[in-house]
Amino acid sequence: MPANPDYRVLVSKSARLLRLYLGATLTAEYPVSIGRNVAADKSVEGDEATPLGDFYICAKNPRSRHFLSLCLSYPNLAHAERGLRAGLITDAEYAEILAAIAARRLPPQKTRLGGEIYIHGGRLEHGDRGTRGCVAVTDETMQTLFDLLPLGTPVAIEP
Repeated sequence: MPANPDYRVLVSKSARLLRLYLGATLTAEYPVSIGRNVAADKSVEGDEATPLGDFYICAKNPRSRHFLSLCLSYPNLAHAERGLRAGLITDAEYAEILAAIAARRLPPQKTRLGGEIYIHGGRLEHGDRGTRGCVAVTDETMQTLFDLLPLGTPVAIEP
């Protein structure tokens, strides 16, 4: 199947599922592993939490150490606002994140908020141990997602 701009992804942390939609139609469901800090929303580097909220695919990595990967636009605006209020990022870092989100490109990845949140392969490697904050699927599923989903595809992660 060719890439289609009408795809969207919904990840349910509690159900441990990635749901793939084409328009309003659910086309597939895949089991996932998520961050070890299961109940939390990502807030700082190293917290091992999978972030909650709305993101988009901002980069594709065909040479990932986890088979293939799709980079998510973390930190998003909500995480940046919380980080700024908490003194975790500077005004300049906040402005860089806002500019990246407005341009739908990769936000800064090396702030105290953390970064490098991916949907990636290697789920069987993680099993029930979880990830360091990413969403992991099987390599077969990752190949499907990598081939189908273009840059800019919306990804929502819910509790």
